[in-house]
Amino acid sequence: MRLARHAATGGSEATLAPRRRLRAPSGRLVLAASAVVAAALAAIPLIYLVVRVAQAERSEVVEALWSPRIATLMVNTVGLVLAVSAACLVLGVAIAWLLVRTDLSGRRIWLVVTSLSLAVPSYVAAFGWIATTEVRGFWGAFIVLTLCNVPLVTLPTIAALRLANSASEDVARTLGRTRWQAFIEATWPQIRPAALAGVLLVALYVLSDFGSVALMRYQAFTWAIQVAYESLFDRTLAAVMSLVLAAMGIALVVAERRLRGARARVGSTVAARTAPVPVALGRWAWVAHGGLAVMTALSLGVPLGALAKYLVLRTDTSTAVRAEDLLADAVSTVGLAAAGAAVALALALPIGILAARYRSRLATVTESASYLGLALPGIVVGLSLVFFSLNAAPMLYQSIWMLAFAYGVLFLPKAVGAVRSSIGQVEPGLEDAARTMGLSPARVWTRVTARIAWPGIGAGVLLVALTAMKELPATLLLRPTGTETLATSLWRLTSGTAYAAAAPYALVLILVAAVPALLLTREVAGGRRRPEETL
Repeated sequence: MRLARHAATGGSEATLAPRRRLRAPSGRLVLAASAVVAAALAAIPLIYLVVRVAQAERSEVVEALWSPRIATLMVNTVGLVLAVSAACLVLGVAIAWLLVRTDLSGRRIWLVVTSLSLAVPSYVAAFGWIATTEVRGFWGAFIVLTLCNVPLVTLPTIAALRLANSASEDVARTLGRTRWQAFIEATWPQIRPAALAGVLLVALYVLSDFGSVALMRYQAFTWAIQVAYESLFDRTLAAVMSLVLAAMGIALVVAERRLRGARARVGSTVAARTAPVPVALGRWAWVAHGGLAVMTALSLGVPLGALAKYLVLRTDTSTAVRAEDLLADAVSTVGLAAAGAAVALALALPIGILAARYRSRLATVTESASYLGLALPGIVVGLSLVFFSLNAAPMLYQSIWMLAFAYGVLFLPKAVGAVRSSIGQVEPGLEDAARTMGLSPARVWTRVTARIAWPGIGAGVLLVALTAMKELPATLLLRPTGTETLATSLWRLTSGTAYAAAAPYALVLILVAAVPALLLTREVAGGRRRPEETL
């Protein structure tokens, strides 16, 4: 039954190994205590932000909350989130349907090409658009964020379409429904949870995005928080805005987790599947090819074209790029990302093992706390850790350790997902058999559990490191003085309109980000992993 659920839900919700109840003392209690400590560390940014706002003058907090500025930012942010989410839903479902349910030629190639926009950080895409067009403000942010995030809806919808039972759609057609009516009445209810889960990931991304809205000069919460912190140095206003943004993110994460449960229930009702007959596009195939080509040109062609344009331009001395500076930034980017991945793994191991092996309220609570990284935008984590380090641990302020910890908190959900799913696939009976042969718990772990689970955990850690290389707002706030990364150098140069000098940094970033994007395309489209476990 569990295997059937595993297949029906794409393999990530269920595990091959049964979970146990957390009862025995000793090693299990050590594991539980470690998970609690890890979850508490992951919650530091949110806890400290709440304490920071609570300690401020009540009148000052009330004034900030009810100011017209907050209302304007909320309207702007919510409007952008809704617009981008709706556009991604329409485009993502349409592309998924074309690639799964039609006889369109070159579908595998189109799947890879249309998913590669995930490899373009949104601030790099914004750089490409402002360098080549006059689009700015809401429409600029809307276009950039939509093009960058459509694959977040396309990939889970493709997986759901491949699992959906097409027989009910055939029955609807025999009852006189048009193809569109049959799709809405029979197929859409089956793929809706997966598509809406992708939309919620899009909404979380838009809510937390900083680089593209700042470059497009669109007044969203993230940009306003950065301005309040750097320009006005109004810490109370920045903390209040961060808390409001975090509350919006937490609400979206709660909705996403509830929707995930609904998706599992819908998937488990699929009793049998028949291979659908591909829809013959006929002359409409050229329209489909044209639409996908336009999407590719806008999402990849514009930013890559802008990079190519500036890479071949002759630069003057003020914008020339020195190879040693680019190399130094690349080295610091890799080093900081590796440190962040190590922190994320250290925090994720006890939480992921507890969630995979034991069924208890404690396991649920610690796993839920680890997902705060999805709800807390990078700028909120960065700002809260600035406050925390200045007041509680000044020796860590602007150190690589604090930045690595920020990366660990932000990308902890990805590491926990990799650990939980990998450990869950290790059959507990193998561990029990090893113990009956006289092996100590440590040797059972190294010779059985870790050996089987490590490939999946290692892939998750690699994805965390590669994603951390693209992180911008927390890096801007927490990086050690004098340390630059590819992302911060790109931000500094584009802010000064030194586009020619910024182009090499952007190109290296895209090449680095292409690795997790291709992994995501392969694993999510194959139904082996959810997008939130890899992005």
